[in-house]
Amino acid sequence: MKFTRSKLSIPYIIYMILFVVLPLLVVCYYAFTGDDGNLTIDNFRSFFTNGKTLGTLFYSVVIALSTTLVCLILAYPTAYILAKGPFKRADVILVLFVMPMWINFTLRITALKEVLSMLEGNLAYHPFMNTVLCMTYDFLPFMIMPLYTSLSKLDDNVIEAAADLGAKPVQILVKIVIPMSMPGIISGVTMVFLPAMTNYVVLDMVYNSTFIMGSLIGSYFSSYDWHNGSMISVILLLLIIIISAISSKLSKEELDKPTVQGL
Repeated sequence: MKFTRSKLSIPYIIYMILFVVLPLLVVCYYAFTGDDGNLTIDNFRSFFTNGKTLGTLFYSVVIALSTTLVCLILAYPTAYILAKGPFKRADVILVLFVMPMWINFTLRITALKEVLSMLEGNLAYHPFMNTVLCMTYDFLPFMIMPLYTSLSKLDDNVIEAAADLGAKPVQILVKIVIPMSMPGIISGVTMVFLPAMTNYVVLDMVYNSTFIMGSLIGSYFSSYDWHNGSMISVILLLLIIIISAISSKLSKEELDKPTVQGL
């Protein structure tokens, strides 16, 4: 008996319904209802009129943007050297950047926290910088991998032609290399920004604080306030959908552009 493609997809559809659709419907139900079970938007109104929750959202965005920027600054030259450097087995070196991810997340952050505690001065105890540093350490491979994939596909002949035409290294970087690697940049930024905005484990381990959206959700659910916890989850879900849609649109636009811009 031959299985059609539609029949082979049945287990996947069942899995998606049980573990994605139904939990999401439960979250949406609690987000749009009150303690009496009636539909309401008071949960969302209280969020956007509360200075504390808005401050938490702002701080989460700042943490995520800072982590993404630091990861991009560190990952781009690293990925470029791996992709265009004189390495015969660059893929093996790339694995070295991924290997720390094989170790348990909490163990890695605990080890880094101990290293920071050994440093002298106020810098070692700065919660914001420590949080960004730990998140950068955790998410850096997610930025390097898409950048490496994008830069490795860059045609060396285009760079050589630009140099032969008199373009300076800075011009080649700004007008050729960066635009042609933009899909990798967008993918890496998306892969770092979204989890960094909700990853409260690092902040709790480094700073023992709830000044981030993920830990705020956890505090609501731990106190059995499912309505506010679900409401914030829906807000984050909408933000993720919006950012993913924008990044997808930008990636498509960059792929549709001409290969080489005018120097």
